[in-house]
Amino acid sequence: MSIEFKILDFIQTLHTPVLDKIMVGVTKLGDVGIIWIILTAILLIIPKTRRTGGVMLVALVVQTVLCNVILKNLFARTRPYDVNTTVQLLVPKLHDFSFPSGHTSASFTAVSALYFSKDKLWKPALILACLIAVSRLYLYVHYPTDVLGGLLLGVLSGYIGYKIMEKVKNKGIPGISQRK
Repeated sequence: MSIEFKILDFIQTLHTPVLDKIMVGVTKLGDVGIIWIILTAILLIIPKTRRTGGVMLVALVVQTVLCNVILKNLFARTRPYDVNTTVQLLVPKLHDFSFPSGHTSASFTAVSALYFSKDKLWKPALILACLIAVSRLYLYVHYPTDVLGGLLLGVLSGYIGYKIMEKVKNKGIPGISQRK
């Protein structure tokens, strides 16, 4: 048995009815990146935070393409519950590949975009991103390396989004370039 299954199986020993509900709820916040999309929309609406919202938007688009279009299909990794079929799932089976974790990569993309934009929301976002990442292991839908890969992809995507928006800022595009 691989170290990844040992980690996942250990996490399975931590299950309680209350923690099960919490983890399912936390992971739902990351479904299709909904919490991060909502936050991005709010930041884009408020003039003072529009630039940060732009960084998040660009970063999340980069992350979606890299994660869901390129990497998941390139690696085509089977999910852990399809290998160890004895685990009782608390969420419906997913129909895409396992590596990298999309929930984790979207979450850390948002955190990184906020951090690079010097927005203090990055701190509470980091807490939520970590909870979402752990929930993916708790729910047995990702391997630890899927989550680690998602984290790294998220940081990279957040940085790329920030750098792209820096170039836009330097070009002087109205509505985006004036404010941080």
